[in-house]
Amino acid sequence: MGLLLPILLAFLSALIGGLYLLGVFRQRRPREPPLDKGLIPWLGHVLEFRRNTLKFLERMMQKHGDVFTVQLGGFYITFFQDPLSFGALVKESREKLDFNEFAVHLVHRVFGYKADRSDHNILQNSSNKHLKGDGLEVMTQAMMSNLQNLMLNTMGSAADQKTWVEEGLFMYSYNVVFRAGYLSLYGNWPHKSEGSEEKAKEKDRAESEALFYEFRKYDQLFPNLAYGVLTPRGRMEVKRLLGYFWNTLSVQKMKIKDNISRWVWDMQQAKEELGESESMIDRYMFVLLWASQGNTGPSAFWLLLFLMKHPEAMAAVKEEVDKVVRESGQEVKRGGPLLDLTREMLMKTPVLDSTVEETLRLTAAPLLTRAVLQDMTIKMADGREYSIRKGDRVALFPYIAVQIDPEIHPDPQSFKYNRFLNPDGSRKTDFYKGGKKVKYYTMPWGAGVSMCPGRFFATNELKQFVFLMLVYFDFELKNPDETIPGIDFRRWGFGSMQPDRDVQFRYRLRY
Repeated sequence: MGLLLPILLAFLSALIGGLYLLGVFRQRRPREPPLDKGLIPWLGHVLEFRRNTLKFLERMMQKHGDVFTVQLGGFYITFFQDPLSFGALVKESREKLDFNEFAVHLVHRVFGYKADRSDHNILQNSSNKHLKGDGLEVMTQAMMSNLQNLMLNTMGSAADQKTWVEEGLFMYSYNVVFRAGYLSLYGNWPHKSEGSEEKAKEKDRAESEALFYEFRKYDQLFPNLAYGVLTPRGRMEVKRLLGYFWNTLSVQKMKIKDNISRWVWDMQQAKEELGESESMIDRYMFVLLWASQGNTGPSAFWLLLFLMKHPEAMAAVKEEVDKVVRESGQEVKRGGPLLDLTREMLMKTPVLDSTVEETLRLTAAPLLTRAVLQDMTIKMADGREYSIRKGDRVALFPYIAVQIDPEIHPDPQSFKYNRFLNPDGSRKTDFYKGGKKVKYYTMPWGAGVSMCPGRFFATNELKQFVFLMLVYFDFELKNPDETIPGIDFRRWGFGSMQPDRDVQFRYRLRY
């Protein structure tokens, strides 16, 4: 009996400790948000959250209001869904709310890359230099050249001009925009090594096609990979794919290319100077590829689809595109020079800008998450105050809170190409909720320290793709009366949404 009592006490102590770690004993304290732990210890609501983030958060908001704490896979996450209060979170100091801690864990899990504290500053500095201003002009020209190589390489043949090509719109859009973006960032094969300019361009097309094929495999595994629920077979495939990307995007291979973007090159150089291993830099190159090109292709699909489904939008954008080309003094005709679409021309498209913004409002759904580094109080716009615990996380899901809020955007599920235009044609930025102006009225790029640094380049990619489609091609939906596809629920929170099925269309060169 003397020995049994210590064993029993040790067992009870371990059991209580385990239950504590599982969150069984956590209780809501005064001034804390409503707490909803779910029925399953530690896991909490993670299964429902992963199954359909949108539906889960809508249910929580109906139950608890616009601020609540839920348990998701061992973490307690407080969602703030009042758009008038977003500024308090977005502008909070990094000593209290930190994006990097969350990002580091996710990046290591999905890319095999061990992030460094210097990464954020390196990325911001390079992006400010090369994805804005004069640097953006260089990137825009590179993107134009690569889009033309991929989209117009069959020009000149009368047979090609008259023949309709039928494809899935999602795969076509994603393929073209991804590959052109990849070539613009990571460089082209040198003309000298390939013997001629045309052979080099042909090799660019073949290599980028193979890369996209593998990227799509990874892309389809990504949601389960991010949530850590891949099957053993899935984990083996991810391991193979990561090895392929690290090799294809390696520093050694990049150094033999021409036209490598300064954005990528500067970051690679900065990491070398910090003494980071070449193998880890290779991994970082894939992180950059996914971050820069994983969302623009799907967004290009939705943009083109909405234009084809809304003739008035198509007519307005087409009229604007034709006007911009005409005012540039260029004429697109058979046998003539290719269109030189400059950054200056892209800045004269308020109708297309509004159409892009409306597309992203409807289809971009990032989840913005911060780690709580110290006990703190968050004050809401209406005066409410909530205590948040160190070790928890806070999150915003703007898609529900802002982008489809009917008070901010009337008839929010409808596509209105001119939603972000004032009557005089200028950009509309005044949106209201409860009679108060909403600063963050659409947030496809995130906000604050985690705001996408490549948003200007990504927007230009979308606009260039649409420009070339409208100038050079006839295209139409195969089944124009077919309903717009639904959303792939697995991808809520990861950026641009993808459709649950493809849509068939056909296209042919006009000139």
